[in-house]
Amino acid sequence: MILAGDVGGTKTALGLFEPGPPMRVVRMERYHSGGYPCLEAILDAFLPPGSGVVSAAAFGVAGPIRKGVVDPTNLAWSVDGTSLARRLGLAEVALLNDLEATAWSLDLLGPEDCAILHEGTPEPGGSQAILAAGTGLGVAEVVKVRGRTVPIASEGGHADFAPRTELELELLRYLLRKFKRVSWERVLSGPGIVNLYEFLRDSGRWEEEPWVREALSGDQAAAAITSAAEARRSELCAQTLELFATLYGAEAGNLALRVLATGGIFLAGGIAPKLLPWLRGPKFTDAFVTKGRLSPFIAAIPVRVILDEHAPLRGVARRACEGA
Repeated sequence: MILAGDVGGTKTALGLFEPGPPMRVVRMERYHSGGYPCLEAILDAFLPPGSGVVSAAAFGVAGPIRKGVVDPTNLAWSVDGTSLARRLGLAEVALLNDLEATAWSLDLLGPEDCAILHEGTPEPGGSQAILAAGTGLGVAEVVKVRGRTVPIASEGGHADFAPRTELELELLRYLLRKFKRVSWERVLSGPGIVNLYEFLRDSGRWEEEPWVREALSGDQAAAAITSAAEARRSELCAQTLELFATLYGAEAGNLALRVLATGGIFLAGGIAPKLLPWLRGPKFTDAFVTKGRLSPFIAAIPVRVILDEHAPLRGVARRACEGA
């Protein structure tokens, strides 16, 4: 039996898989990450001590991994591969960056698991890249070496935000007054949606309705903005998502250039599936394709949204199988 985990700043998903092929899900559960003092405590809830059913295990974790340990970017506790192996009675446990985990799933996804944003013409065997806005912003690359999938981990979501227009320059100046440094994660994430809303509000371009202000006082501010925009009850919220889609497209195009992702760009994470009407609009595609002399090259690169919320977990299970 294979144990796979997807550890994020908001939720942790755990699953048991039979190796296959094809792999078969035996059991899957989801936990609120912040409600536990460590990953071992979540394991105790999912797999009580003494169960003894696991032959291999791997975990995707939101953060950079060094010497078998990772401090998740948006969590208060660490993940230690040696400690997990001891808890599970295994010689070793594989730790992956969370987007590296998603990268392992790309070959497992079918047409029904993705939504097309930009058709393009994928190059067989070409490199691929993933950009995932959620609690934070994740990045990963996938290259093919002699037909073998090789995911490459990254923390590119923390790279410096690069404005392209006068509006985005104004946004950067606004955020620099709030933060010592502005990364892409500050604008492309759940908290990033709130940052964009506050920027547009404080710039005086649109008025904030009192009921929206009240909704934003809770811990679901990004969801409140999205709901108001979808219902067309707030022009300010709608314009926030238009700006978000524009920035998502711009950075997706930047990533395509950085890794020559002729095999396609995939948007993962929890936000993109919820914002498909905005991402399918012209703002995203125009920002994605508009790359000067290389615009024709970028226009040939397809962009898809991963709809399968269990893709990272399936990717981790695949990695565990290959290492077993």
